[in-house]
Amino acid sequence: MRVYTFGDETSPAIMLLPGTCCHWKSNFCHVIPLLAKNHHVLCVSYEGFDENEDSEFTTMTDETEKIENYIKEKCGGHIHAAYGCSLGGSFVGLMAARRNIHMDYGIPGGSDLDQASPLAADIMGKMMIPMIYPLVHDGKFSSRFLEKRIEKQRRRMPEYYGAFMGMFGGARPYVTKESCLNQFVSDLVTRLPDKIDVPGTEIHIFYAKKMGAKYLSRYHQHFAHPVIHEQDLQHEELLACRPADWARLVCSIIDA
Repeated sequence: MRVYTFGDETSPAIMLLPGTCCHWKSNFCHVIPLLAKNHHVLCVSYEGFDENEDSEFTTMTDETEKIENYIKEKCGGHIHAAYGCSLGGSFVGLMAARRNIHMDYGIPGGSDLDQASPLAADIMGKMMIPMIYPLVHDGKFSSRFLEKRIEKQRRRMPEYYGAFMGMFGGARPYVTKESCLNQFVSDLVTRLPDKIDVPGTEIHIFYAKKMGAKYLSRYHQHFAHPVIHEQDLQHEELLACRPADWARLVCSIIDA
């Protein structure tokens, strides 16, 4: 696990955590300059997904501990804010619940927070990863059926689907199938407690309304007092397609 830093080290620190099987640059390179003007930006690159390491992703718990240890060693155990893109929102929730470090603001962005039994997670992983992994390894789907479905959606919403697919980061042959499977399954089986409530930590959630109302209920299930920022958008569309608006919203929260 590595952390890439930008901006003045004396400025308030905001940690950015990428999504499932994503590269940190493809998730955040377009917003880092917007945040680094007034913040110390810390971009997490997960084990198994960094081109400068020979490693594999193991579990959400192990990765959370590594992130917490970095915050303890480099930031004195305290950061101003953490934003989690999709899967990254699970890390935000886990760090808040574990209370090993402190963040003033935690922001899960468009996170589904799906949970499943070990058996169900294993079945889903074995179904999904063979479809997803060619996109990670080669930068394209190997399934013609899946490629056609994506192309159909791309024609319907060209800006969103072009940006969303770009968030995976292109061909990354150094990422193993085991890292993808471990990350996918571990996210499903690692329990996020209900009604997380940490003194001094505000939880703000970017709720993409087009994902469905069940996710709003899920946010209220896991967090005691979430501040919901509702957008009539798709999953992580604000980050992917409207970086200036995304940065303004993030800064309006953490600089209040």
